[in-house]
Amino acid sequence: MGSRLEGKVAAITGSASGFGETAARLFVSEGCRVALGDIQEEAGRAVAASLGDAAVFVRCDVTSEEDVSNLVDTAVSAFGRLDIMFNNAGIVGAVGPIDTTPTAEWKATLDILLNGVFYGVKHAARVMKPQGSGSIVSMSSTAGILGGLGPHTYTVAKHGVVGLTRSASAELCRYGIRVNCISPAGMATPMVANVTTGDPSAIEATKEALAEGSPLKGRPGLAEDVANAALWLASDESGYTSGHTLTTDAGMTTGSSVNPPAFAEYQPMIREAGKAGL
Repeated sequence: MGSRLEGKVAAITGSASGFGETAARLFVSEGCRVALGDIQEEAGRAVAASLGDAAVFVRCDVTSEEDVSNLVDTAVSAFGRLDIMFNNAGIVGAVGPIDTTPTAEWKATLDILLNGVFYGVKHAARVMKPQGSGSIVSMSSTAGILGGLGPHTYTVAKHGVVGLTRSASAELCRYGIRVNCISPAGMATPMVANVTTGDPSAIEATKEALAEGSPLKGRPGLAEDVANAALWLASDESGYTSGHTLTTDAGMTTGSSVNPPAFAEYQPMIREAGKAGL
């Protein structure tokens, strides 16, 4: 047991599996009490039960502002305050060429990935502003930084999360509230396992597949990597960090690759008119 979140209270959406479950367990191990929200009720209640008195579960569909508001209020009623809001719930959503993407799927995906984050930021701010403190952490993606890494709607939503993070941090800083987001690459979670293997439970096979394409040789991205990033952003250790997009991508968005960079081997300096050397 650690104490990095001792005395703090968090609300976490999408907490029945993946990043949310891993973060919930890590937060509790560091002294936090958590209100867990998810539409996967059986799994969510099981996670909460395994965490004992430090956790409470409430059904939360992030497309419902009422549900997200209720999750925030549950954290306050159960534990007396809200210090951390982790807007984690997500799906892959609409997939396919832009000219064949169904409009209904486009809207439904944005409703979960972007509107759900907006509701979380909105209602966390409602509670945190009178407190004069708080940390709001939301899930973006490397697809929120670069194009071509995810489906169109997912990419748009994740770019939106980055924008909302910057915009909200500029407003809420005067109330002592920090707003940040995390942008992971493909990590070994049930969602990525389903895309990679067709089986959301095939985590080990997914780790092997991700390790092959990782810029960090043989090292796949893990749910724990994102949970650790969330822990740092949630804790007072990041007390002077706000409006930031923290990547967990082995440097992929800054040019790291399984392939060597251009000009990786020495050669005499290249000069004008085809001349080389000093």
